[in-house]
Amino acid sequence: MQAFLKGTSVQSSKLQKDKGAPGTSTEKRARPVPWVEKYRPKCVDEVAFQDEVVAVLKKSLEGADLPNLLFYGPPGTGKTSTILAASRELFGPQLYKQRVLELNASDERGIQVVRHKVKNFAQLTVAGTRTDGKKCPPFKIIILDEADSMTGPAQAALRRTMEKESRTTRFCLICNYVSRIIEPLTSRCSKFRFKPLANWIQEERLLEICSKENLKYSKEGIAALVKVSEGDLRKAITFLQSAARLVVDQEITEKTIVEIAGVVPSKMIDNLLQTCFKGTFEKVQIAIKDMVDEGYAATQILIQLHESIIEQDLNDKKKSAITEKMAVVDKCLADGADEYLQLLSLCSIIIEQSSTN
Repeated sequence: MQAFLKGTSVQSSKLQKDKGAPGTSTEKRARPVPWVEKYRPKCVDEVAFQDEVVAVLKKSLEGADLPNLLFYGPPGTGKTSTILAASRELFGPQLYKQRVLELNASDERGIQVVRHKVKNFAQLTVAGTRTDGKKCPPFKIIILDEADSMTGPAQAALRRTMEKESRTTRFCLICNYVSRIIEPLTSRCSKFRFKPLANWIQEERLLEICSKENLKYSKEGIAALVKVSEGDLRKAITFLQSAARLVVDQEITEKTIVEIAGVVPSKMIDNLLQTCFKGTFEKVQIAIKDMVDEGYAATQILIQLHESIIEQDLNDKKKSAITEKMAVVDKCLADGADEYLQLLSLCSIIIEQSSTN
């Protein structure tokens, strides 16, 4: 009986192997990669607009030495891309996985992780040679992305590790808000601020991607993409890919970008303001209800209303009263208040201020 069972198991395993063989050997297809990853800088020279950071890193790479780093600035400006590109240049593709430990906000990064995982990785010693014979630094890099979301105790535990393992490990902290990093850590790092990308830099990159992907586009479409992304190149590339998938072999226009980004059309914002300035409260109610029913986010309406109010021909006192109310409405929306009522409350203040002499 046992021999019979053994025989069937051997036969079934052979059949499974035979079935799996053609799929593994012949049907390997290249997986589609998001454009954000596909066009991520492969070396430090490809990083756009951050000249000071690139200059310092290039000097450090020449000497194969690196200080502890702290990168801070708005999202989508190239912080993670820069350190990943520098690490690849330092260690090469073979040693990269062994020498670099990357922990993101999605990973657990409490005090236990710092005490065990980070500490154990930092204590490992490494050789100063690469497989291709190039000069290689005798240290590892630990990248802590979104470091401002780490707990206070975890940051405090990290300070001693940074000091103790300085011979074998370099740390790179990446965050959006440098004020949320404790001072003992900031004093141990070379700080670099990443600026929001200039419009012309974003345009260059987007046009380069369009030419590589053979996309049809209009100048207005690219301009709308730059405006909507607000200096965040990652957001701009994601919107571009979404637009390319939506229109398929047609021209990417301003209308397409506005639809994808969830931005309220400027005509709707202008109409709402004109209704507030000249219309009645009942008309304003209808206009707001229409906007909410269309599915536009109240926070997005608020951002665009703020931009329009600043440009309006009102005196400073009236503008300050309206923008003060905007701040209150923004806080209420963050706390989960009703969108329709909050926008109605804001528009009532705009009506009040515009009607007074």
